[in-house]
Amino acid sequence: MIRTVIFDMDGVIVDTEPVHHYAYHQHFEELGIPIDAKMYNSFTGGSTKNTYDKIKEVFPIDIPTDQLVLRKRAIFNDAFDTKKDLELILGVQDLIKDLHNHQLELILASSASKSTINRVFKRFGLFEYFSHIVSGEDFVRSKPDPAIFVHAASLARFNEHKNCIVIEDSTNGIKAANAAGIKVVGYKSANSKDQDYSTADFLVECFKDVSAPYIKNLK
Repeated sequence: MIRTVIFDMDGVIVDTEPVHHYAYHQHFEELGIPIDAKMYNSFTGGSTKNTYDKIKEVFPIDIPTDQLVLRKRAIFNDAFDTKKDLELILGVQDLIKDLHNHQLELILASSASKSTINRVFKRFGLFEYFSHIVSGEDFVRSKPDPAIFVHAASLARFNEHKNCIVIEDSTNGIKAANAAGIKVVGYKSANSKDQDYSTADFLVECFKDVSAPYIKNLK
């Protein structure tokens, strides 16, 4: 029986992708580097540090990665604070409350920075529902490396992988859960472009169709 649900954040709990897209592309323009849609979509699910490390393998950028990350984050934060129509993914707030009310443990395992996670959780009042928050900035390697999910599962009250399930919307996130040996629900979001859900154990397209009893009894 599933006792712990490990959530990704971007694209699963909140659609911050338009803000990330804006921030990245403003920064790419500053740097004078042409990042096409295919390359940009390949970064989905990864950390900002990992994204810039990959970019530096392709383009001759002499700026240290940590400075690139800070600049992108500053652009993102300015945009996040002024974007009034930022909303949670349809149905996810009710699902989070339903899972919590049915005594399932919720853990966040997001590639986002701690500052971004805190902004989202504070804005939407989510802290009370999650027992642990794990940020990708604490790991050397980003998704699809499984480290973040292995760590998240180790924090669970019932810390056996068979009692955990991941909810992810990206190819990299699904691969990370696969590599961690944790079953994964692929959320096929209209906002996540060119993602591969073929290795997800289960697939959903709307959280309004998902309930705590459904999650508890997944095998």
